[in-house]
Amino acid sequence: MEEIDYMHLAIELAKQGRGWVNPNPMVGAVIVKHGKIIGQGFHKKCGDLHAERNALANCQTPAIGATLYVTLEPCCHHGRTPPCTDVIIESGISRVVVGSFDPNPMVAGKGILILHSHGIEVIENVAKEECDKLNESFFHYIQTKTPYVVMKYAMTMDGKIATHTGSSQWITGPEARQRVHEDRHRYSAIMVGLGTVLTDDPMLTCRLENSKNPLRVICDTNLRTPLDAKIVTTTNIAPTIIATSIADSSRHLPYLEAGCEIMVISKKDHHIDLNSLMQRLGERQIDSLLLEGGGKLNWSALQSGIVNKVQAYVAPKLFGGNGNTPVGGLGVDYPEGAFQLGKPVITQIGNDILLESEVIPCLPD
Repeated sequence: MEEIDYMHLAIELAKQGRGWVNPNPMVGAVIVKHGKIIGQGFHKKCGDLHAERNALANCQTPAIGATLYVTLEPCCHHGRTPPCTDVIIESGISRVVVGSFDPNPMVAGKGILILHSHGIEVIENVAKEECDKLNESFFHYIQTKTPYVVMKYAMTMDGKIATHTGSSQWITGPEARQRVHEDRHRYSAIMVGLGTVLTDDPMLTCRLENSKNPLRVICDTNLRTPLDAKIVTTTNIAPTIIATSIADSSRHLPYLEAGCEIMVISKKDHHIDLNSLMQRLGERQIDSLLLEGGGKLNWSALQSGIVNKVQAYVAPKLFGGNGNTPVGGLGVDYPEGAFQLGKPVITQIGNDILLESEVIPCLPD
C-alpha cells in the first residue's frame, strides 16, 4: 500500500464517528510498521478517546519506529481527554503523516511543532482536500462559534417543492430520502419555520437504525406553533427549541409544560434575527444545522448570510402550475445580485440527482 492508501483507510475509519462526535471533529488513525498495519482506530464519540489513542490501544505489537497516519493534526491540549501528542511521543512512533491542519486556536500547528521538537518526522497535507472535506462543519464551527448551515430542499425539474395544493410528499425517491436521514443523523440540529410545521406537521427525526435524532428548532416569530403539533408532542424522543420574539412568559408556559425549550430572539426585518439565533445555538455547542425550511425561511436565511452549503435534490418530475419554489421572498433585483454558489458536486441517488454547492460569501461593500 502507498501512503495515500493508508490515509484513505484512516478517512474511512473517521467516517464511522459521523454524527456521534459533534462538536468534535471526525478523525481516523492507522499505524504502520515495516509495511504492515499494526493498529487502527477512530474517534467514536464526543468525550471518548481520540483516534490516535484508540489506534495505539489496538496495536498488535509495540509502535516503536512506526508511522502514524492521522486525518487531522494531533491535539496538544487538555480537553475532555489528554493531549494526543503526549501518547504519540511516549509510544516511540518515529513518523507522523497528517491530512488536515487543525484550525482550533488551541492546536493550530502547535501539535506538529511539539512532535517536531521531540525528533518525530511529520509529513503534512496528505489527502488534504479529502480530509478537510471530512470536517467542514467542525472547521467552520471552531472558527466562528456558529453552526455550519446546510440548506436542503427537494424539487422537481421545473423547480417546484410542492404542487399548487401544497402537497409535497413525496418528490424524491426512497434512496434520496435515505440520504436525508443520514444527514439528520450527521448534523447536530434541524431547523424549519412555522409554515412547514403548519403545512406538513413533521417529526424531523432520523429514522435509521443505530442513529441519533437532531435537536429540532422551530423559527416561530409570533409563537403560533400548535400545541398538538408532532414536534411539540414528541419531545420525549427528540428535544425541541422554539425560537420566538414573544417574551411573555405566560405564553411560554404550555410549551414548557410539553417539554419544549423557548429561546427568545430579538426581531430583525419582521422576523427573528437568524444571526442572533445562530450565535445562541453556537453557545450550546451546536456545530451544524440542516435547514429544511420552506421558501420564505430559505430566503431569509440566505439574506442573513447564515447558509454555508446548498443541497438541492432534483427529481425527474414536472408539477407545473404555481407550486412553491425552494427560495421565496422578494428575490434579487438583477441577475448580478444573485447569491453565488461554488462549482456543484453532482451525485446520482436512485432516480434523483443531488446538487451540492458551497455558498460564496458576499464581499462587504
